[in-house]
Formats: sequence, C-alpha cells, structure tokens
Amino acid sequence: MTVSTMPCCTSRLKSVIVGLLLSLAFSFAGAADITVRHPQLSIGDEAYVLAADFNLNLNPRLEDAVARGVALYFVVEFELTRSRWYWLDEQIAARSQSFQLSYHALTRQYRLSTGALHQSFPSLDDALRILSRLRNWQVIEKGGLKSDQTYFASLRMRLDLTQMPKTFQVSALANRDWNLSAEWARWNFTAGDLATTGFSGGAAVSSAGSDGR
Repeated sequence: MTVSTMPCCTSRLKSVIVGLLLSLAFSFAGAADITVRHPQLSIGDEAYVLAADFNLNLNPRLEDAVARGVALYFVVEFELTRSRWYWLDEQIAARSQSFQLSYHALTRQYRLSTGALHQSFPSLDDALRILSRLRNWQVIEKGGLKSDQTYFASLRMRLDLTQMPKTFQVSALANRDWNLSAEWARWNFTAGDLATTGFSGGAAVSSAGSDGR
C-alpha cells in the first residue's frame, strides 16, 4: 500500500513560508528609518525660512547605544538650485545643521544639542519628538530669490557616522543597523508664490534648532 506524503510536504512548506514572513515582519518592525514630511519654505523677517517634520524611528541597537553613553549625530541638509537650459543647474544655497543626541547617566536625562544651545529631556521619546520638528531655519537671505523664477529644493536628515569616535566608525559603517538616512525630499516652487502665500510646493522635513550654516 502506498502512503501519500503530499499533505506532510505541504504542511512543512506552509510552516517555512509562515516562518519567513514572521522573520521579515520582525525585521521591518525593528528597522530604523527617517522620512521627511511637509517641508515648507516661507519668507521671514530677515530671510527665507524652512520648516518641516520628520518621522524618526531608532532601532533597538541605536536606542541601546545612546542609553550606554554613545552620542548620535544627526545632520539636516538643504539644497536649492535653479535650472539653466544653457548650462548646469545653478546652486543657489546649500545649508546643513547638526544635532547631537546623548544621554547623561548622572542626571538620567537625554540631551539634544546644536551649536552652543542644548535642551534636556526626561525620556528618549521626548528628545526625538523635538529633533523631528524643524522650525524657522534661515536658509536663504532675503532678496536672494527672483520672484519670477522657479527653484528646486531638496531636504533630508541622516545619521552622521563620521562624527562618532573612531572606534565605533569601522563597525558602524559595516552594520546596516547604523544606516539611518532619509531619502531626499524634493519639490519646486516659484519665488513669487512664497512672497504672497507662503506656498511650499512639496512635502516635509524636521529637526530642532535654528543654527544653520
């Protein structure tokens, strides 16, 4: 008498597929990522200013590193160009802003610093909430744009491993758990629209502080 092994094989195959799906689900659940939302360029009192929000998620490895006293450095980058039919695009502005996220065991406080400014928080979530909000960042001098011209803006945030201690850089660069960077958010706008309505023309980014350079 012949006994069919098909049901057994099918059951094992289903178990393997379910296991793979669960592994992928846990992998994505633990992934670190940054996304840019609602970038908005408008005219301030002295300059064109940028506002944006970030979805900023750290994985357990990065959270643990901060809790153990390893400072994380985040950089927000902004670029502005104008298209030229007769030559390469003209770069109007390129700005960056750095933030240091650290934990101080004596005070049991998380600290977010930019330039000479710093602010302390009782929890990591509170610090990340502020880091994920970029407001009033002066990126272009007033009068630096022509009202009838169309410009192309780009914005992102990334974890900057080059500012970490050398002992961490080698292992961090080879480990995808430390690979944390947003895709560039890109949008175009006409400067005249900014002057009258504050229209941003695109989607967003975020960060904390206003120490642009």
